Amino acid sequence: MNYLEIAGTLVGILYLWLEYNASIYLWIASLVMPAIYVFVYYDAGLYADLGISIYYILASVYGLVVWSMKRKGKEEGPTERPIIHTPRNLYFPLLLTAVLLTIGIAQLLIHCTDSTVPWADSFTTALSIVAMWMLAKKHLEQWLVWLIVDIVSSILYIYKGLYFTAGLYLFYTIIVYLGYKKWKQLMSLQP
Repeated sequence: MNYLEIAGTLVGILYLWLEYNASIYLWIASLVMPAIYVFVYYDAGLYADLGISIYYILASVYGLVVWSMKRKGKEEGPTERPIIHTPRNLYFPLLLTAVLLTIGIAQLLIHCTDSTVPWADSFTTALSIVAMWMLAKKHLEQWLVWLIVDIVSSILYIYKGLYFTAGLYLFYTIIVYLGYKKWKQLMSLQP
């Protein structure tokens, strides 16, 4: 399965570059990468990560549609969705969603699988669900959620012996900082 992990890592690097540049094409890479990782995670016994890969595929279709929609009042010209700050009234619902998903997924993994890391696996999966939704809405703060996911995931993948994937997620932690700065810059240039 090592060749699949390497392929997934390479597509992941492409995805990150596209996300960094706020390119709509990130959603194409976001369809391919999780399709590869379904097999990698199954082989490693990371069942919540396998589940999140399926969610990523579905969320990528949603993100592509949302990013492609014309902005209100803009019949002509650029159709790209603007980068925005996460509305403050969404902070608590997003946090609550992450907590409830973590607990629910962990219970599922504990009682229905042979997972050796149910809490870590469910935590990264729950935060990834929230971050992916924020990305689809083009919320600047999605980068901060991804930072937590990437750090915890790197540790988890090292523990599970997925060294290429751990390296990819360590690389992601560096890009998160750069991506956050880039999106802030792009945000300031928006009409």
